[in-house]
Amino acid sequence: MTDVELMNAGELHHCEDKEIHKSISVAQAIIEKYNSVAYDDDNTRNELLKELLGKVGNRCTIKPPFHCDYGKFIEIGDYSFLNYDCIILDACKVKIGNHVLIGPRTCIYSVAHPIDPIVRIQGYDISKPVTICDNVWLGGNVVVCPGVTIGDNVVVGAGSVVTKDIPAWTIAAGNPCRPIRSITEDDRKKLFKNEDIDEEAWNIISGSN
Repeated sequence: MTDVELMNAGELHHCEDKEIHKSISVAQAIIEKYNSVAYDDDNTRNELLKELLGKVGNRCTIKPPFHCDYGKFIEIGDYSFLNYDCIILDACKVKIGNHVLIGPRTCIYSVAHPIDPIVRIQGYDISKPVTICDNVWLGGNVVVCPGVTIGDNVVVGAGSVVTKDIPAWTIAAGNPCRPIRSITEDDRKKLFKNEDIDEEAWNIISGSN
């Protein structure tokens, strides 16, 4: 296997590989254009996103500046929103679902350096995929570490460092990030005084549409 194949498979790989550096260079050229596009030129920015990312859904918004390594290993679903200054290190697949809100200066890492210093100084990295499921809200300055899955409808508090999977319908926070409590119907009732939830919105979060 090549180092790129090893990287995508989540195996130990050498980060000085020529093919890896070429892929990064291609992505950085697109990112440089993306981050310099005029604020109100959504059409140009959307076309650059399609060129950069492996998959980008309908009405997906990424506020510049945005940074990633390769882009082609990132998948973002419909109606998702990434606020200013997000960083995604996508050595392995990073999958972001539908209706996801990601706060400013959030960092998503799918790659890390080996613990052993002898292996590390020889230029080896190891990668693990990251999955952020539908309807998730990550507060500002959240760090998501390699191999993590964040379940549907989760809220992660600002400044949290997510090192382990977070189950669906959970509020989680801290360093390391831990579940605090479940999200229940009472959370909606407190805001809307027992009014019925919009049917279309319910279809989105229940996955029935």
